[in-house]
Amino acid sequence: MSAVETVTEVSQTLSTLNLRGGDQEQKTDPYSYAHLLPHFSPEQYPPLTPFKHEDPGFRALEHADPRAFLKNATNVVELTPNLGTEVHGVNLATLDSEGRDQLALEVARRGLMVFRGQHEFIDRGPDSYLEWGRHFGRLHIHPTSGHPKDYPQVHLVYKDAKSSYNFEREDSITSTVWHSDVSYELQPPGLTTFFLLSQPTTGGDTLFTSQISTLKKLSPSFVAFLRTLSAVHSGVEQAQFSRSGKRGGIVRRDPVEHVHPLVRRHPVTGEEALYVNRQFTTRIVGLKREESETILKFLYDHVDKSADLQARVKWQPGTIVLWDNRVTAHSAIVDYGKSNERRHGARITPQAERPIPALKGLELPSL
Repeated sequence: MSAVETVTEVSQTLSTLNLRGGDQEQKTDPYSYAHLLPHFSPEQYPPLTPFKHEDPGFRALEHADPRAFLKNATNVVELTPNLGTEVHGVNLATLDSEGRDQLALEVARRGLMVFRGQHEFIDRGPDSYLEWGRHFGRLHIHPTSGHPKDYPQVHLVYKDAKSSYNFEREDSITSTVWHSDVSYELQPPGLTTFFLLSQPTTGGDTLFTSQISTLKKLSPSFVAFLRTLSAVHSGVEQAQFSRSGKRGGIVRRDPVEHVHPLVRRHPVTGEEALYVNRQFTTRIVGLKREESETILKFLYDHVDKSADLQARVKWQPGTIVLWDNRVTAHSAIVDYGKSNERRHGARITPQAERPIPALKGLELPSL
């Protein structure tokens, strides 16, 4: 099947979907966010080019009160001691430039922030999403995922009773795949905004972990060794998944591989964080295959098992979650399939700087 035929079939399929995933209900209960359903344009994009990223968190450091954007909050709760803050009573749709700068700094410090009651933001639509995202960096266009028609900068996740347009492995005993978004790019994302437009009655939560905390759990001598290493992050498997006819069957930009430090430093906070993930990191540069596989497996298992370093976000209508991809990892939980309910989400993904090695002077080879 050609790319154009695939796109046509996807569009026809999505046009018949309804809120619960069955055909009958669409006739009487049209889906409020049908204009944001996944579209798979066959348009091709050139390789991404480097750019200078200016983190808005730096500006917030100069503010008299860098947390002033929270002054009208009705409730602020730390989800865990080291990761995650839940906020009620702050309307993200009305944050001015200074408030957005402060938000960027607070997300960098806490790794994850969960804002409830954000219906106004969500219902403003994709033009507003893009304006919001551009404040934090250059917007990333995903090479394989669906997006709302005419808005390729809005990455969509989508699964219902009949279809899934997500990157999911069916040959695994678990749906948990810890990752940092598109870490294979030369300049991966920083602050990321995500929300659900439709969600199952129960299930479909998202797990987060602090890669600052996972690093701090390791012995100083081992961390010192990890700081000398770099690893390859690859988008090849993700592209092959789509080229096999899954997820919409489209690859708009040739897959890339880049080398990043195993331990990176956040440019604003100075915190060091582990920067490997099971989904995109393929090998450690300069080590023999068995050595690389052993170290990576240990680090992946460490991330998997460290429940004391994790936070779990349970979705509610009107929830917006922001995280800093430079210092966290996350995984969707696909436990709702038998409910036949829809899970439809949108992600706004500004890129940030090329990862800064924690070890000053570490050379990152080109591939």
